[in-house]
Amino acid sequence: MTTGDGPADAGLSIVIPCFDEADNVGHVYAEVVAEFGDLDLEVIFVDDGSGDGTLPALKALADADPRVQYISFTRNFGFEAAFSAGYRYASRPWVLHLDADQQFPAAEARRLIEAAAGGRHDAVFGVRAGRDDPWFRRLGSAGFHVLAARLGIEVPRGATAFRLVRTSLARTVVDLRLGSPNFLATVPRLTNRYTTVPVGHRARLRGTSKMNVRGLARHAVDLYVSVGRRLTTAVTGLAVGAGAVALLCALATALGLLGPAAGRAAGFLLAAVALAVLGFTVRHLVSIAAGQAARPRLFYVRESTVPVRDEDRLLGPADTTRAPS
Repeated sequence: MTTGDGPADAGLSIVIPCFDEADNVGHVYAEVVAEFGDLDLEVIFVDDGSGDGTLPALKALADADPRVQYISFTRNFGFEAAFSAGYRYASRPWVLHLDADQQFPAAEARRLIEAAAGGRHDAVFGVRAGRDDPWFRRLGSAGFHVLAARLGIEVPRGATAFRLVRTSLARTVVDLRLGSPNFLATVPRLTNRYTTVPVGHRARLRGTSKMNVRGLARHAVDLYVSVGRRLTTAVTGLAVGAGAVALLCALATALGLLGPAAGRAAGFLLAAVALAVLGFTVRHLVSIAAGQAARPRLFYVRESTVPVRDEDRLLGPADTTRAPS
């Protein structure tokens, strides 16, 4: 690889997912253009079914600047779907993921670009050097990475959605259509040429965060159940061990070695273990079925300024208002 293979020379698509971010899109656009306006650049906003004025604001930006593209969904499909659409339709060799809330300053992306220069890496993930988020998000993120490591799931330690990825790699991850998609856990399964760099982080300036404890927990459980093998092995061992203990308790009760009260207590404990194993098994089967059964696509597009594949449309041809720059 040569230095010309890096995003500063080859070209950059900046993907910005948006859900009810009407107050932020103009500000993040201005910050991006001020920082990267000298590059071969396109800015792709993905409107994840916003109910406020996000889409009209994006249309105004696209009308004023040919470097701006937008993709608007038919409904809210979630964060994973939003950035996946941007990755799929990016036209430059590198994709920079930047959230609309501006908690990662656009200038910090220079650190990612420097790490990718020379073609040494296929993906560079930002790690918050000083996270300015509520305590439950900081604790949840730390716990997520610790437990993933314990379960043998390779996830770049501390990595965030603030990332720079070769477009071909990002598109490959999206097109896998995994039952429980997780970008951070999928990249290490495809390449070992990735790294992390510390980046600055700041509090949200406008609007409210769309991420909550329930969403974080669901995301983590899906990863642990669908990707991790150690957890499956541990649960299987627990089930076998509980079965053996249940058999011993039954024999001990029958022989009078275990009193009725102790037998009932042991039965309740083993029933609790069995229910936990059953819950895990059902969730695991659901994950497997999601990856094999026919299911809706990850997202559907209502209108866009980029040509959209027929399979990603729900209501006929997309409203392509301008050819991509």
